[in-house]
Amino acid sequence: MRNFTIFVLLVFSVSYGQKDSVKDDFISPLDIPTVLSGTFGELRSNHFHSGLDLKTNGEEGLNVYAVASGTVTRIKISHRGYGKAIYIAHPNGHTSVYAHLQKFSPEIEAYVKKRQYAKESYEIELFPKSGSLQVKQKDIIGYSGNTGGSSGPHLHFEIRDSRSRPMNPMLFGMEAKDTQKPIIKGLWAYSMDKNAHINGAQGPVKLKVALQPDGSFKTETINALGKIGFGISTIDKQDLAANNNGVYTITTEINGQKNLEFKMDRFSFAETRYINRLIDYATYKKHRNRVTKLFVEKNNPLTVFKNKVNNGFLSIKDTFSYNYEIQVKDFNDNTSVIKIPIKGQSLDSIIKKETPKYSEFANASENYSYSSGIFDLFIPKGSLYENSYLDISVKGEIAKIHNNRTPLHKNMTLVFDVSRYNEDDKKRLYIGRINGSKHPSYLKTYKKGNRFSARTRVFASYSLFTDHQKPVILPINIPEKKWISKETHLKIKIDDAESGIKYYKGTINGKFILLEYDYKTGMLVYDFNDKINTDSENNFKLVVLDNVGNKTTFETTFFRKP
Repeated sequence: MRNFTIFVLLVFSVSYGQKDSVKDDFISPLDIPTVLSGTFGELRSNHFHSGLDLKTNGEEGLNVYAVASGTVTRIKISHRGYGKAIYIAHPNGHTSVYAHLQKFSPEIEAYVKKRQYAKESYEIELFPKSGSLQVKQKDIIGYSGNTGGSSGPHLHFEIRDSRSRPMNPMLFGMEAKDTQKPIIKGLWAYSMDKNAHINGAQGPVKLKVALQPDGSFKTETINALGKIGFGISTIDKQDLAANNNGVYTITTEINGQKNLEFKMDRFSFAETRYINRLIDYATYKKHRNRVTKLFVEKNNPLTVFKNKVNNGFLSIKDTFSYNYEIQVKDFNDNTSVIKIPIKGQSLDSIIKKETPKYSEFANASENYSYSSGIFDLFIPKGSLYENSYLDISVKGEIAKIHNNRTPLHKNMTLVFDVSRYNEDDKKRLYIGRINGSKHPSYLKTYKKGNRFSARTRVFASYSLFTDHQKPVILPINIPEKKWISKETHLKIKIDDAESGIKYYKGTINGKFILLEYDYKTGMLVYDFNDKINTDSENNFKLVVLDNVGNKTTFETTFFRKP
């Protein structure tokens, strides 16, 4: 027994020491004060934010440092998503990630460009051999930028554990000045069974919240009965930025006893889309307001919930009184408290929640299929979070598939019969999502005989569209037969208003050149430092294809000192 006790103490001491040393091992990836435009676990469209967004004073080109010594294990460059990103594995088992970079350090940049030219592709994913690209703490690994899906210059920074699960970087010693309490934007109550009610209605019911002299918030006493739950809309602001950021923890208590805790320390990418089960999805789609449900429903496996008692639900009995409390904290422990007094009350009649009874019914645990003339639909089991009536109809070539207030966890498959089209039209045909007066959104369309299919996780209206328009190419600084020796980069803008850009390739005197593409601006940029052009007279050629195969070719001649 004595030996076991010593063993436990040793294990505790080692793990505790490792936790402290891990925290001390990491430095900030920037050498400017930490100001956040995005916090870890922040609620985003279809996912939790997996890192911190560090402001870079609205600039690009700031030094980005390795937060600890390690080995570069992955480099990925993509038009969207993380843009230019680098992954560094550290001896303590963690991996740090740096995304939206403008460019890499000279050594890494040379390593990447060599392989981009070999592959003749800007988009690339590399896994360097073990130890081939080693870095030390405080080494410059790149420069901050705005590549990929970034909406402005910043550094997206992550720390992942040995199982590639994102962890909150604030746990590793990063600090951002924050003396402000989280802001309460709204509070809702939900009836969760057919006999439950809140203030005589089955809800959801929005509750009025009043600020109290002690700085807390309180609602009027609500009358309720049966199984109920609450939802909260909340954000956090920090001292040095006006951004609406996410909170760190939300804890609920009933009569002084904890019954649920929501904490953003770590999650897995496999679970992140369950955010659509966490939030009141219909309210978000209707009002663009994310309400976090403080109860755990069926088909919600999120690991960010702790200390679950009755999954956060309350069981309100007639004539009983209850005190429900919500505590919302940011990482610096600034706390906002909401107190909700509840009185159990049975009523003879309540306002029932109206549930539309559409003709189609889909069981969440079973595959669902629909067929009507030219259109077929397949929704695999597990796509819906709960059994649902679906509003589905086909008129002409337009298939209306329910509405966007119901989330889909998996892709459904749409299939259109195109046998009525001739072969030439089929080549330019695609499946698109109807967006009101805007151009339809192109869906990657798979063509097999007379059956065209696409996959999507958005309920909406879909149809077949034809794209006969070629991509547009606009040269920015390549005048025909002019000297451009003073230019450091070659710039061309491309666009396709219908199905979108699929492919592009540029050459100078027949040799492939690396053109970086920013889809947000449509700009292609070639760096003359790549030194592909070795002649004074140069023939530049650019070929651009859209997603249905329309092609535009642009050629010109320019002069430049080699």
